Amino acid sequence: MDLQPHTTPSGFKLPSIHSLPPFFSKQENLETLAISLDHWTRLILSYARFKRIFYLRVEDAEVTGGDWDEVLRNTRINRRVRPEYLSFILSQLVAKNLAVYDPIKQDRSVLLYWRTPDEWAEVLHSWATSTGQLNTILTFYEIIEPAVESQLSGIPVAILRKAIAVLAKTARAQSIGVADGEGVRFFATHAR
Repeated sequence: MDLQPHTTPSGFKLPSIHSLPPFFSKQENLETLAISLDHWTRLILSYARFKRIFYLRVEDAEVTGGDWDEVLRNTRINRRVRPEYLSFILSQLVAKNLAVYDPIKQDRSVLLYWRTPDEWAEVLHSWATSTGQLNTILTFYEIIEPAVESQLSGIPVAILRKAIAVLAKTARAQSIGVADGEGVRFFATHAR
């Protein structure tokens, strides 16, 4: 058995633990389970960030060739995460505030926080500052689908709202209703 890190076809480097068959099953020993969950948490969030994937669904454990196939399966050892175990992993991500159920009132799909809302707020404000958008009203669409691709391209509206709320608490942004949806105005950072 080869317990070396493995680079996937997409270029992501899987940790050596991904080659251990028990890693793909929920462990009975609580200490072993905690270690395994820690590894799954880091693996899922780093892969999501690498591939810019925002959602993980229980169904992804059953989809061959999907966005998550490289992580949720290891064909070299003929193992995959079962949906029940992935559901448990998702619940742990939510419990640690590293994800939220989206849509709410269900437990089969999560919005991942591979950057926290606070981190997204800083990215958002830096983008607004560097592109000369301070004191300008922008629609959410203009941020999510900018003319020039940015770190914010494709960001889910739910994360964008949370990032704006973080900025609003420090008087660096203001939510504004606009004719075709939601908007925001950014302000310069105040000296503290």
